Amino acid sequence: MKREINNIPGHVAIIMDGNGRWAVEKGLSRVFGHHEGTKRVKEIVKYAGEFGVKVLTLFAFSSENWSRPKHEVSVLLHYFQDFLRKELPGMVKSNIRFRVIGREKPIPERILKRIREAERKTEKNTGMTFVLAVNYGSRQEIVDAARQICSRACRGELDPAGLDEAEFSKYLYTAGLPDPDLVIRTSGEIRLSNFLLWQLSYAEMYFPGVLWPDFGRKEFEEALKEYQKRQRRFGNIGPKK
Repeated sequence: MKREINNIPGHVAIIMDGNGRWAVEKGLSRVFGHHEGTKRVKEIVKYAGEFGVKVLTLFAFSSENWSRPKHEVSVLLHYFQDFLRKELPGMVKSNIRFRVIGREKPIPERILKRIREAERKTEKNTGMTFVLAVNYGSRQEIVDAARQICSRACRGELDPAGLDEAEFSKYLYTAGLPDPDLVIRTSGEIRLSNFLLWQLSYAEMYFPGVLWPDFGRKEFEEALKEYQKRQRRFGNIGPKK
């Protein structure tokens, strides 16, 4: 099946949506849906590597998610910490470089230590880069970048007149990473929900109806096949016929 897909997107970003609805539809608690969703993360990382994806970014926890019920937030953070503990040895062995994007506060210090450990132990790996967006919001990312630029300009370290898109991108959380080629949002919802708004300017978008806990290898392959059908013009008129 892999040989049928020739044009692999270098960077795939996924909004993992539908855990709670998946559980409610089955008469289960929302937190059970998050538990099942965590299992899919491990699988999709594996599949992405097998297909030759260079960068995989998953939207795990938004800056708006803190407003959810305290118990649900607590469970989500526990699953995240447990995921890092269990999967770090495998990432090291599989030559995967791990990275987290988002603001540190108010993430608990015990989890920040796990994040720093995982990033440190995988920083020299040369295989696929696996990125988790945690306590992430794209608008706050752009504001944070603007603050850094303003501070440097006030200190005379940067001339605003020379600022362009490439230079601005260096101040984003994703500095050093290529922009996504394909963004997938599961559950059928057709919106970006404050995710990588700057970086997704020219990305191809795919919105399958399947909920995240049911998003497996078959669904990932279908997303890649859909990408093959797209003609990326980047503002141009495309190839002449």
